This record gives sequence, structure tokens and C-alpha cells, in this order.
Amino acid sequence: MNPEKAEKIIELLEGLYGQPVPKRMDPLDLLVCTILSQNTTDINSFRAFDKLKEAYPHYESLLSAKNSEIIEKIRIGGLGEIKARRIREALLKIKKDFGSLDLEFLRSIDKDVARDYLLSLPGVGPKTAAVIMLFSFDLHAMPVDTHVYRLSRRLGIIPDKTTIKGAQDVLERITPPEKFISLHLNLIKHGRRICRARNPLHDKCILHDECDYYQNAARLK
Repeated sequence: MNPEKAEKIIELLEGLYGQPVPKRMDPLDLLVCTILSQNTTDINSFRAFDKLKEAYPHYESLLSAKNSEIIEKIRIGGLGEIKARRIREALLKIKKDFGSLDLEFLRSIDKDVARDYLLSLPGVGPKTAAVIMLFSFDLHAMPVDTHVYRLSRRLGIIPDKTTIKGAQDVLERITPPEKFISLHLNLIKHGRRICRARNPLHDKCILHDECDYYQNAARLK
């Protein structure tokens, strides 16, 4: 739980991968896209989202569509019945709560209140809520996926036995506000390319000096 260590890791990863500048997404699109991404690959979730948007350019038209039609459009992403139900229920709740399909109100309210509302939506957990907050509204929330969780523990940014919820809390405390997106995206990139779950590529990793996992492994040799 060392802010200086976190900042050093951010600096090293930006030196390797650059400082990411993601495209901002409409919050409803991001909500739907993130639900579709659950338990599938990015490629398949993006294909499912594209098919859904092509069929229903406006979410009002999705709400009036037959459930079987929605399931067919997103089938490529897997778990079509579950995801179709979650998407419809989330959109219906937003419309019921605010009279329209719009999440822009989240931009101007307290971060914790925004998080609580998103978590009240069907199919939305801490990671999905943080993704919407960070990438649609630039609210300082840290999405913790499997890569961010694995690398944060290996590097020693968070204690090894920290829960995912605990990891999110710690990372949000120690990450500089302007570096949330950078740390999140570059940890994912490094986790996919170098610090893999199995057989991490230690010889290609630039984080040796900051990595508890590597230092412990070196001592055991």
C-alpha cells in the first residue's frame, strides 16, 4: 500500500506502453457493452454489441423488442438469455427512476452516490460500475479485472490476500487522480503480454525491481 511504489510502476509502464488516451463512450453504451463482456472474449463481446446496436440504434427500440430477438443478436457473446435479461432490466430501471434512458446525471453527483446507483442496476458489479464511472465520466474509480488484481498483488501494491473489493479501495487511495486510466489499462496490457497468470515472462519484464513476486522467486532459487 505504497503510493510512491504505485507512482514508480505507473512511470515504468508508461515508458513501455505510453500514456493511454481512450475514446470516451456514452454511458449507456458502456453499460451494455460491459454487461456483454462478462464471461467472454473482447472480440465476441464487441461483435455482440455491434449486432445489437445495428438492430436497435436507440435503446427505446430495444425495450420494445422481443426477448428472443435480443438473445439472437447477442448470441455470439455467450450467455445470451442472462445478458439480454440484465440489459433489459437495467434499462427499464433507469427509465423508471428518471423518466428517460439517460445516465448523464451521474456526472454531477458525488462519486459514492454514483457508484451506489450503478451497483443497484441488474448485472452491474463493482468492476462494471467503476468502468462506467472512469471511462464515461472521468470519475476516479478503479476497475479491477483479473489482470489488475493479479499484477497488483504480485507487485506488492496491495497485500496478497486482499479481496477484489479491497484491491479497488486501496488502488483508488494510492493512485494519483490523473493516472487512474493509465494504471488500469497498462496493467491489463502488461498482464496479457508479460505478467501472465501462468509462466510469466520474467526475462522480458521491466518491473523486476518493484515486483515482490519476482524478488521472492529469485530468493528461492
